[in-house]
Amino acid sequence: MKVLWLFAHPEPTSLNASLRDEGLRALRELGHEYKLSDLYAMKWDPVVREIGSREPEVVAEKEKVLWADAVVVQFPMWWYGMPAILKGWVDRVFIRGFGYGVHDAEGKVLRYGEGTLAGKRVMLLTTAGGRRSSFGPRGVNGQLDQLLFPLHHGTFWYTGMSVLPPLLVYSADRTGEPEYAAAASAVRERMRTLDTIEPIPFRTQNGGDYDTNLVLLPHLAAGRTGVDVHQR
Repeated sequence: MKVLWLFAHPEPTSLNASLRDEGLRALRELGHEYKLSDLYAMKWDPVVREIGSREPEVVAEKEKVLWADAVVVQFPMWWYGMPAILKGWVDRVFIRGFGYGVHDAEGKVLRYGEGTLAGKRVMLLTTAGGRRSSFGPRGVNGQLDQLLFPLHHGTFWYTGMSVLPPLLVYSADRTGEPEYAAAASAVRERMRTLDTIEPIPFRTQNGGDYDTNLVLLPHLAAGRTGVDVHQR
């Protein structure tokens, strides 16, 4: 399996960096190939200066994505989202004709499960200071699947990628040796199952579940609202 590891943390001695190294070591031991895009080390420019740019660094990242069977996207959850440098990677790399604005031969728009990146897998690996309970259905930080829906569904599934269940390391600022050992073990296990774990079963846009206004048909998830209705 070929894996692109997209990494966004500024500190080379951070918990995230250590978990990245654990994951890459596991990939090597499992016989997988990988490429690493360490955005801070690369001094990646997050600013879009030209729509649809063909700058060499953008072309290089697109080629890495096309090469990969799976992408691991690792970042600390800052203010409920990605660091700006990673958002800038998405803005610059997932350009028209690659991440969006893709059509088939008949002109049908290909998105939400279809498109250039269909068939590739993606997994989010992130850390947060909050405890596990605070990301539950009644937790003060909100429910994890709802917090990540914009990334899972609106970014990666939109481009066609199959989205794997995320791995969130909780209480990241209070990690001792036992907690680190558990987190490292979880990362290694995810690398072992990266090619077999079932993706989140999002509905495809063109699979017959939505009407012409892109509204879910009334008999599907009847009487329910919210982001989870977009899962089969």
